[in-house]
Amino acid sequence: MREKTDKRDRAALFRLRLNEAMREKETSQSALARSIGVDRSTVSQLLNGTGARLPNAQVVGECAGALGISADWLLGLTDRPETAADILANTLSLTEAPRALVDEQIFQWHKEAAGYKIRHVPAGLPDMLKTRAMLEWEYAPHLGRSTQQAIGASEDRLAWMRDTQSDYEIAVPIFELHSFLHGEGYYSGLPHAVRAEQVENLMTVTEQLYPRLRIYLYDARRLFSAPVTIFGPLLAVVYIGQNYMAFRDTERVQALTQHFDYLVREAAVTARELPGHVRDIWASVDTASRTVPAGT
Repeated sequence: MREKTDKRDRAALFRLRLNEAMREKETSQSALARSIGVDRSTVSQLLNGTGARLPNAQVVGECAGALGISADWLLGLTDRPETAADILANTLSLTEAPRALVDEQIFQWHKEAAGYKIRHVPAGLPDMLKTRAMLEWEYAPHLGRSTQQAIGASEDRLAWMRDTQSDYEIAVPIFELHSFLHGEGYYSGLPHAVRAEQVENLMTVTEQLYPRLRIYLYDARRLFSAPVTIFGPLLAVVYIGQNYMAFRDTERVQALTQHFDYLVREAAVTARELPGHVRDIWASVDTASRTVPAGT
């Protein structure tokens, strides 16, 4: 229940906040009077009066609109001066998501969250763990002749992400890794040699960086997750294809963090189990590939 405020205190707070807003916007009494359609003396009374009465709702609303602030803030009903539209714009944004490895926006988010734990559900295998050959195979159809340039521009960013002091937790659907190991589905046509090099790199990086880097496999038949990255307590970004949907409000960041933590708790393969799990499957795939008769 909101604590009831004395009328005189509320009126004094209104005058204080109106003065503050005018200083912030560098607005004079005359300019505000013109904006809200009253005499300058009326604005002077709003700012310097000593009574317990508040101005009527229309005057409060006009002042708030002219100064780009919330009427509720002027009246002491909230501690946030932004309008509802500004709050929404600041807490939810939609930005372009180019098909280009670690693009500038993603990199800026990683730098902003340096030192925080970063939780990540990638759209496929994590780019930060891929070999150059794997990146070339995956991005060449889309980027064409600019593939090498894009990969080169991203390698420093990927290296920075691997070397930063942030902890990374990554949750991947178990079928995604299995499809890659077997060269099926999305990874159909990926040469065996490229997969072999990628497996070795995956094992090397995960073992070298553990426990700062932890990868979990969850069963997508039981659980579902859209691609999402949670940058500590700062923001959460959902990938929807051509755009990133970024949330900065605490409630939604916490909700998506809880979602990710649930994926980890229910993981079919834990970070400690991952190397052995991958090696066992790859050993059988590798053996099968060597025993397939030529020409079949």
